[in-house]
Amino acid sequence: MKKYYFVAFALIGVFFWRYTLQNNYIVGNQIVLGQSCPLTGPAAQLGLQMMKGATAYFSSINKQGGVHGRTISLITNDDFYEPDYARKNTIELITQQHVFAMFGEVGTPTSKAALPEIQKYHVPFLMPFTGAEFLRNPPNPLIVNLRNSYYAETQALVEYLGLTYHIEKIAVFYQNDSYGKTSLEGVKRALEKRGLKIAAEGRYRRNTLSYRNALQTIKLSEPDAVIMLGAYKPCAEFIKSAKKSGMERTVFCNISFVGSDDLIRALQGQTENVLISQVVPLPWDNKNEAAQEYREIYRAHYPDDPYGFVSFEGFLAAKLVVKALEKAGQALNRENFMEAFEQLDRKALDGFEITITPNDRQALERVFITDYHDGNFRQLEEVWVTND
Repeated sequence: MKKYYFVAFALIGVFFWRYTLQNNYIVGNQIVLGQSCPLTGPAAQLGLQMMKGATAYFSSINKQGGVHGRTISLITNDDFYEPDYARKNTIELITQQHVFAMFGEVGTPTSKAALPEIQKYHVPFLMPFTGAEFLRNPPNPLIVNLRNSYYAETQALVEYLGLTYHIEKIAVFYQNDSYGKTSLEGVKRALEKRGLKIAAEGRYRRNTLSYRNALQTIKLSEPDAVIMLGAYKPCAEFIKSAKKSGMERTVFCNISFVGSDDLIRALQGQTENVLISQVVPLPWDNKNEAAQEYREIYRAHYPDDPYGFVSFEGFLAAKLVVKALEKAGQALNRENFMEAFEQLDRKALDGFEITITPNDRQALERVFITDYHDGNFRQLEEVWVTND
């Protein structure tokens, strides 16, 4: 008898999963997406630029009549880059705003807080601005990532430091939460592949500038490079203080979540020996078709805003969503929408090759090493790093 009860409950669970995915939650001729991200606080520019890049593309599609006659609306709630607010926003957007999918979450700890609610309500979770491993492995049919992982970014940086600078003594400055710890694991793995270990570790508390103890610890190890796994304000203050204390020749390496444009502004000209890994190419690249389209559309919607990596990523994320909506067809529901991502052409993003399968929930697999020289970002290296 217990066996039959188990089978019955399993069948009910499968039915509920398929039913919730098939629910449209489309208001009239409008597809509503929900976003929880920082709009205020130390990480605000990441949320604002991600939102603006996406909004520019969605607006351009709406002006053309939308997708199969439906326009796209993005509701964005401020979570201050705090997990508790991200969870509350997610519940509200799903249960009160009845969003079709969640889109563009910014941050690892906030995504981690939202994920149980995503699972509970079986709502798609699309293009989060984080390279966290738990959003990639094990593969989750409710999740689609655009960007490469933090493991890939840290591996690319470690390899670049070794091959270009012949650097082996590397310290790590990281945010003391799931974002920093996930990225820290990536550094450890990358160094182990080269038979190396982290020279020193220093950490700070999220949404603070508490970097001084970390700087003292790291400086004592006399590293040749510091890989930085944090937000732009604490990373910028760390770099400026480190250089002032005698670490002028140290190479400071940041991953894409730092927010490159804001980091450069916060450094106030002290950009020598600062590297940043990116998950998208230079937004100013005239040879990249997607970058050209981004600049044209973004300038039309935000004429006073400079171009940037984060808004470019938001733009590409929105474009990938639109491509899947087009593929899903007129009879749109969550189930055929998520299946549509796996059916997209490899060149659906114009200028990129994408791959999304049941076992690989990440579209892009490239990492770009950049620096800032004479008032411009330069692409120094392009690395193809798969999420294995």
